[in-house]
Amino acid sequence: MIKVRPRGNESIQQMLKRFKRLCQREGLTRDLKRHSYYEKPSERKRRQSRKAIRKSEKDEELANSANTTRRK
Repeated sequence: MIKVRPRGNESIQQMLKRFKRLCQREGLTRDLKRHSYYEKPSERKRRQSRKAIRKSEKDEELANSANTTRRK
């Protein structure tokens, strides 16, 4: 559970902004959006496979960039 306590002379708007930022970092808003509608199992598998592909490409890119910096 996310709790936000006021800091000194912090306004309500600043507290709300901080709360929203914490919710985004925790992935709460992403989960709410994802669960706000029904997702077919086939769509879920497709989304997860695309996510895995992106992750592997990113890992490969990081490995390649690490290899190029070591050569120098």
